[in-house]
Amino acid sequence: MKRAAVGSAVFFVLAPGSTAGLVPWLLTGWRHRDPIGVLDVAGGVVVLAGLAVAVAAFVQFVREGRGTPAPVAPTQELVVGGLYRYVRNPMYLAVASMIAGQVLVFRSVAVLIWLGVFLVAVVSFVTGYEEPTLRRTYGESFDRYRSSVPGWWPRLRPWRP
Repeated sequence: MKRAAVGSAVFFVLAPGSTAGLVPWLLTGWRHRDPIGVLDVAGGVVVLAGLAVAVAAFVQFVREGRGTPAPVAPTQELVVGGLYRYVRNPMYLAVASMIAGQVLVFRSVAVLIWLGVFLVAVVSFVTGYEEPTLRRTYGESFDRYRSSVPGWWPRLRPWRP
């Protein structure tokens, strides 16, 4: 479990850290010129909520999956607990939320375009690599999970396998 935790922490810095931190910083310099207003507060709340969800999703990978979200060090078990009982891709949605929150805070068209690029890349990765790999690895368990839990729009009630 310690190895999974360290691997997940490293991957957290590399993946969400670069897509929701480094790229928006490169695009905006994290410079904010306007007085703080409603959009800033709303954007900040969205960023923090996304961060909380991302951390919870990474922790779930370590605890339940005994692995990392990184394709090079995958989980040993299919992760279907915690936030994954509501939506299959909480990690990607969390990162997208962090980027979207920065669109509001910085009022940045460039970050909005980056959000679109990120979403296209993520959906392509999930449909082209991740889900076929999960299907091959976990078979019927993944098929049951996939048919019960939506990929992108959370359920109102948790799925109970």
